[in-house]
Amino acid sequence: MPSRKNPLLGRWRITEMELWDTDFVDMLEPAYIAFEAKGGGEFAFGAVHGDLDCRYGPDGVRFTWEGNDEMDPAFGAGSAKLAPDGSLTGEICFHRGDESTFKARKW
Repeated sequence: MPSRKNPLLGRWRITEMELWDTDFVDMLEPAYIAFEAKGGGEFAFGAVHGDLDCRYGPDGVRFTWEGNDEMDPAFGAGSAKLAPDGSLTGEICFHRGDESTFKARKW
């Protein structure tokens, strides 16, 4: 688990995704990803919502997720790390499906 001062902790506004345009990404609510100190978290974009199981490392976080995509069960994995400018870059992957990079800024 990370210390409370870990810069990844908290809520991040997803500002860009490789596979989908902003209209889709923000379809139901502003897209975000959030990391918690106890190893949990969540994300939402488009019609996708996932609960995270996080593993923090010295340079970022890797996670698996479980949730839904348009009300259908979905799950996968991903990762994120801090960019030199303080933004977050990462990837969200669906099991046997799409993989998209994303960029986010602290909310």
